Amino acid sequence: MKEKIGRYRWTICALLFFATTISYIDRQVIGILGPSLQKDLGWDEQTFANVVSWLTIGYALGFLVAGRIMDRVGTRKGFAGAIVLWSFSAMAHALARGAASFSAARFALGVGESGNFPAAIKTVAEWFPTRERAFATGIFNAGSNVGAILTPIMVPWIALTWGWRAAFIVTGALGFLWLIAWLLIYQPPEEHPRVGAAELAHIRSDPSEPSFAVSWVQLLKYRQTWAFAIGKFMTDPIWWFYLYWLPKFLDARYGIKLAQVTAPLVAIYLLADVGSVYGGWLSGAFIRRGRSVNAGRKLAMLIAAVIIIPTMFAPAATNMWVAVTIVGVAAAAHQWWSANIFTLTSDMFPRFAVGSVVGIGGFFGAAGGVLFQRATGWVLQHNGSNYTPVFLACGFAYVTALLIIHLLVPRLERATLVPGATA
Repeated sequence: MKEKIGRYRWTICALLFFATTISYIDRQVIGILGPSLQKDLGWDEQTFANVVSWLTIGYALGFLVAGRIMDRVGTRKGFAGAIVLWSFSAMAHALARGAASFSAARFALGVGESGNFPAAIKTVAEWFPTRERAFATGIFNAGSNVGAILTPIMVPWIALTWGWRAAFIVTGALGFLWLIAWLLIYQPPEEHPRVGAAELAHIRSDPSEPSFAVSWVQLLKYRQTWAFAIGKFMTDPIWWFYLYWLPKFLDARYGIKLAQVTAPLVAIYLLADVGSVYGGWLSGAFIRRGRSVNAGRKLAMLIAAVIIIPTMFAPAATNMWVAVTIVGVAAAAHQWWSANIFTLTSDMFPRFAVGSVVGIGGFFGAAGGVLFQRATGWVLQHNGSNYTPVFLACGFAYVTALLIIHLLVPRLERATLVPGATA
């Protein structure tokens, strides 16, 4: 009798989901506390933007090496090291006394968190066949939304009960609980005692690929690398904006304070959670129904990009819940987009290069985030906290990014990497 295919790979996906959840809790705490920190520490709009951008600077620089580290030491050791660094750094915010010390803690947190997505995407490439990767990516990427949901539930209560420093300590400590589970559970699929022969054959059902060292210089010669990197550069900053400025936007536009911010933010990120899972499922469904990988991925991304356009009208909404709905739909479409753009790396590159390509794209995405955050602070500082220009940029970023991706890789061609080759 044919052996039934096991499902242990989804346990690994669950670990990736919880790691991403914790990552987004740690990075979003400052966004929830933003109005309170500005009041207590005397920060203006530009100072707040500069402080939060230091996480993104650390994130960008960390991506320069994170993917390479994951490719060389493996995801078990690499992921463990990343979460130790970012958890200590998250807790270190509680010791900060001003903009400089906050910026240092944010930078270290960004360096640590830069390991999350290269490790997670590489793990998905190692544990799932091509036809399941977008869905698996959508599931673990949904952890970013769950983290964004839990943060406005946890942090206001902790901060109002014990003070804002306690919020950084409690949330930062969560990473060490995940670390215990990771070290107890994770092994490569070929070595894992819970993975049967049928599931391993399913995981390895794609055509076999050679493996060898490939440099960043070589990868940067490929149009496929630039398609992913430019897509991340143009769209990652929008998600960073949601994380750090939505509580401030709701406060400035509708007078929503720390004790009231939970309901609107939970609503936004619940919608985003649905978008992450559905977007990953949708492209896979298109492929299963006979569309090519190229058509399936790009069609899913096009739908998401079009859905995001109306977000430019959010500042004009006279009712808070109308604005929340507009932003929530855009956040859902962003996560829908994100699940598919990450999967492009394993569509276009062999497994052994995925971590490095994700690292390159992550660097460009974070670099775009730094520029957008500094620009957002400048715009708000000089036009009386008018968010309209910022949301206008959010609305058009994705359709522009998809057009560039399509021009660079019109058929989503797979890069042919050989030792010492050029594109």
